Amino acid sequence: MVANSTASDLNALPVFAAVAEAGGFTAAAQQLGVAKAKVSLDIARLEARLGVTLFSRTTRRVALTEAGQALYAQCIPPLRGLQEALAQAGGESELGGVLRISAAVDYAAHTVAPAVAAFAVLHPRLEIDVRTSDRVVDMLKEGIDVALRMGWLRDSSLRAAKLGEFEQHVLTSPAYLERMPPIADPSDLAAHEWIALTLLPAPLTWNFTSAKGQKRTVRVGARLRTDSVGTLRGLLQSGFGISVMDQFSSDDAVSAGRLVRVLPGWTLPRGGLYAVYPPGRYVPAKVRAFIDFYAAWLASR
Repeated sequence: MVANSTASDLNALPVFAAVAEAGGFTAAAQQLGVAKAKVSLDIARLEARLGVTLFSRTTRRVALTEAGQALYAQCIPPLRGLQEALAQAGGESELGGVLRISAAVDYAAHTVAPAVAAFAVLHPRLEIDVRTSDRVVDMLKEGIDVALRMGWLRDSSLRAAKLGEFEQHVLTSPAYLERMPPIADPSDLAAHEWIALTLLPAPLTWNFTSAKGQKRTVRVGARLRTDSVGTLRGLLQSGFGISVMDQFSSDDAVSAGRLVRVLPGWTLPRGGLYAVYPPGRYVPAKVRAFIDFYAAWLASR
């Protein structure tokens, strides 16, 4: 009886994973090609067997509980490893399944999208779901396989591979420079209209270094604030104020003359580009393949 119960639990794990990653019973049933009632029954039996609630259910969404998150972190990575090993033993070398990628909205549009398109061509059996948000998402709750993040990572249980670095530039519009006092030194910025990007940990404090090694720490005030890189770029182009943007989000506007770099003789700390993925010894082949591909894509550009 114990053996039968264990086998039943193991058989229910792919169903559990599908619900967790699809975010609902209906979507999981469609993904698995079974009836929704079977999915619900398998999850109910697994919860009864374990004596815990794995999902919190509302009329709008299904999300993992704390117990569900723990089960997913402990059991699903080795399950994926076994599935991958079986596929390789059976001669399946092509990537398949679903790869869920998370990235910031602006970065995804300008940099991630063309790379994903090229990667998709190489792997026709792989489905790719690119999810964009300027907020840091909960990878486990959202079922994200790999998140592409920019900046400075905080300590966490997640693992990360550094893919490269990016520069930050002080930018404004030509119209703004025409009507405002000149900016010759970072300390001059304190007297200007600053636009704060609230996604940053310290959007009003900036550390500058000159080509000669001089240091300046500047604290600015901001009447305008936004949590969107795209909105920040629009505000700057409108001629209202001045701010800092990463090179990926601003290069097109600078090349077109809509924005100009201020204080080119001074630099700000460089940020990192990271591929972040959930903890565990097992990293799915599709995740490893995409990280390697994207790192090579960035290096080639």
